[in-house]
Amino acid sequence: MDQRLHFITFATSDLNRARAFYKDGLGWDPLMDVPGEIIFFQVAPGLVLGLFDAEKFDQDLNSTTTTAGVSGVTLSHNVGSAAEVSSTIESLVSAGGTVLKPAQAGAFGGIFHGHVKDPNGIIWEIAHNPGWKIDEDGTVVFG
Repeated sequence: MDQRLHFITFATSDLNRARAFYKDGLGWDPLMDVPGEIIFFQVAPGLVLGLFDAEKFDQDLNSTTTTAGVSGVTLSHNVGSAAEVSSTIESLVSAGGTVLKPAQAGAFGGIFHGHVKDPNGIIWEIAHNPGWKIDEDGTVVFG
């Protein structure tokens, strides 16, 4: 299998709150929006974030297990400065997010970051790491 990922999909207990956070609050343009079912956002070349109504998600899996809720996962958004970390966290909070960790120097790796939980429990890390960069094509370069 090629080392490639095309979709990241999360079950969400409240699709309307997710839509309000990402589309209305953050100003993201949906790639596709099926009310009551799923909303997709193009987040990078070849990568889509999907937020799937939890009930429909479970039906799609043919499972009796309830899958709503995300645990042990962060989505990270890297910015160019410590000031941008703070302002981006403020934007997430204005869109309905909850600060879990205010902007501050990280304990690991020399980064400056903070964490915000979206209305459905997805944790976003907003970070500035001067020790690595992201090239125009999306490639992450360490060191």
